[in-house]
Amino acid sequence: MYNINNQIGVCDMGVMFNHDVIDFNVEKFDLNTEEGYQIPSDIGVGIRRTDNKAPLAIVSEAYEPVQYKSIVENVENSIYKSGLDLTDAAFETNVYADGAKLELRAFFPAHQLEIDKGDIVTPEFRFRSSHNGTWANNGFMGAWRSACWNTLVSGDKLAYVYGRHTKNFSIVGFASKIKAASEYIANDGLKQMRDWYHTDVSRDNVIHLFTQTLAKKTNNVTREVEPNKVMLSNLMKIFDEENRHLHGQANYEKYATRNRGTLWSAYQAATYWSSHAKDGGIDSRPSHTVISGREDKVRKMLHSPQWMQLAA
Repeated sequence: MYNINNQIGVCDMGVMFNHDVIDFNVEKFDLNTEEGYQIPSDIGVGIRRTDNKAPLAIVSEAYEPVQYKSIVENVENSIYKSGLDLTDAAFETNVYADGAKLELRAFFPAHQLEIDKGDIVTPEFRFRSSHNGTWANNGFMGAWRSACWNTLVSGDKLAYVYGRHTKNFSIVGFASKIKAASEYIANDGLKQMRDWYHTDVSRDNVIHLFTQTLAKKTNNVTREVEPNKVMLSNLMKIFDEENRHLHGQANYEKYATRNRGTLWSAYQAATYWSSHAKDGGIDSRPSHTVISGREDKVRKMLHSPQWMQLAA
């Protein structure tokens, strides 16, 4: 096992983390016995690096590897586009076990936040992933003093992701959350986002909000507005998870036990949905038409009477 820890500067093109240590891909391969018999794939397959063929783990046939480069490039792009002041920012790229595990950390001292009078905290980004199953895709961004990898923090957490490679992880969706959190930190004049973080709303009110905006559908028979049930269900599932991880006890709290949340949770649910995230751990990038259409719906939601009423 080895550890590579590099802090590098930020170039004009937005390269932040050390790409040299993640400059490899992984692939699945069939397993064979010493006698030359092939082990059926439904029992298991191997994961190895494509450059040196070093084996990293044995996984299920359904496992879909997510390349480190795809994750890092999407995170960097989101941070770069957010408008964060990267003066004196520090970036760590830690690779363990010959590439089996990855840890990213970033610190943004130019955006120190005063949580309480004289209580100054530097915003931080953390992310872990692995190819051998020891670490789930697990990341969060915010201002805190201590944090655990079940995403429970002491302080303000603005964005999170938690999930296995083969379930509920989208690179694009995660990047959209990081971008929103970066905008919260970067735009000192954007007081609205800070207000949203501390504006409580009931779950029923959020259902009404999404029914009248993002999930709005007109019944062609009755001509009445009703929700697109599949879309509304997806939005509320994201909203419930946001509340659990951002304002609750994270993985220490059972799913869907909170009947209240915040406008920030609703905003993060909407922006995550707008990225058209898909389950399965595969970065199947959706068409620009779908993304732009959903982003336009989110913009309209933020100017809707329903949103204005909740914000007030």
